[in-house]
Amino acid sequence: MAKNYITPHGMGRLQSEYDYLKKKERPEVTRLVSWAASLGDRSENADYQYGKKRLREIDRRLRFLAKRIHDAVVVDPLNQLANTNGGEKIAFGATVTIEDEEGMARRIRIVGIDESDTTDGRISWKSPLGSSLLGKEVGDEIIVKAPAGEREYEVREIEYEEILIEEYVHVGPGESESR
Repeated sequence: MAKNYITPHGMGRLQSEYDYLKKKERPEVTRLVSWAASLGDRSENADYQYGKKRLREIDRRLRFLAKRIHDAVVVDPLNQLANTNGGEKIAFGATVTIEDEEGMARRIRIVGIDESDTTDGRISWKSPLGSSLLGKEVGDEIIVKAPAGEREYEVREIEYEEILIEEYVHVGPGESESR
């Protein structure tokens, strides 16, 4: 069984998506399908056909989320100091400042695969950069093999702080996340 390391906020996001699908969206779609089925001919009933398709999508996502939640190992970055020689080594949940060959500094957080978002500086512990950083200390240099070629980085700072993940917000067809 592969471990699914995740931060407390990441776990909360998975759980809230699961709860939304299970308690709100699935019952609504089930009601729609039942109503559409009561109209008669199902072969040309778009509400019925779309509803059945959506139910399959919801059930598939619920199974995926249930497995991810079941396999989750919640790791609080604030509790990692004891496991990392007082915060001197990089482990899951670390917030790390790295510098590339051109002197450009970048701050990243090492999180689980279900919560990675490179636009927000959260990278998976399984990514080439994330896995290369694990176990390193300030001053260590790493070489990361990426599709664009090899990149060299130096570890400048290691911190262990709370990593906030935005709450799950359902975005329906035709809606945007900035509502």
